[in-house]
Amino acid sequence: MKLRHLLPLLAVLALSACSKQEPVATPAVEPAAVEQAPAAVEPATTAEADVPEAADSAQDTEATTVEAETAETAAPTAPPPPAAPYTGPALVPGTDYLEIPGGQPLDPLAGKVEVVEVFGYVCPACNAFQPLVSHWKTTLPGDVRFTYVPAPFGGTWDDYARAFYAAQIMGVQEKTHDALYRAIHTERTLKGERGRDSVEDIAAFYARHGVDAKQFQSTMDSFAIAGRISKAKQFTTRNQVTGTPSIVINGKYIPKGQSWEQVLHNADALIAMERAGGVR
Repeated sequence: MKLRHLLPLLAVLALSACSKQEPVATPAVEPAAVEQAPAAVEPATTAEADVPEAADSAQDTEATTVEAETAETAAPTAPPPPAAPYTGPALVPGTDYLEIPGGQPLDPLAGKVEVVEVFGYVCPACNAFQPLVSHWKTTLPGDVRFTYVPAPFGGTWDDYARAFYAAQIMGVQEKTHDALYRAIHTERTLKGERGRDSVEDIAAFYARHGVDAKQFQSTMDSFAIAGRISKAKQFTTRNQVTGTPSIVINGKYIPKGQSWEQVLHNADALIAMERAGGVR
């Protein structure tokens, strides 16, 4: 699929965005409408010891009594305090954010607000947005989970989406994220949308960051990666994401704005309202 950059004209300044459609009928889902992994719960383990056959029953009774008393006196874990109600200016649907009919989170987790950035390494708008979102995600509250999802819009987009997930599996995604943007858009050692990089070219980039190139290629072509790409496609389709970068909050909202900063400001407001019980 041939992708082109959209340069939507906005009231204050123009925000360019990358899209899988030409043209997109509404800028709401493009960044005019833009712009981590769920924690694993490990089961508790119980160590079992053999009880000597000659053990004194009185000792067993005493131990049981002590355990019962400890359980009764242990202080219960207090739940986290509720989020404060959002008191900022009311956001205007269709102007400040887009509601997603029938949208769903990527990986819902009880007690967490999910924030997803749908992006593409080959997208110039995503490259411009990355320095802002990279800092912004570090300021999010503890009950907000941020996740990157590479947009699988076909062609070279899918190649780099597979590379993202391969890097994630091999443990180098975080340290190569910004470097890959630079290789495509600043250093131009990779083509991005100016051509089509081979799998070997992409693997060679990651090899410079400590992975085996052959193993990286094999991982890119694995069933595990195919499953993640399929999930990313379902997520972007269900949440009506047609342009990048796009922020998706709880599978419900895509913030809009006339600058990247305003997009993130509106995202903060939507997150605050979700934490306090939903947009009103």
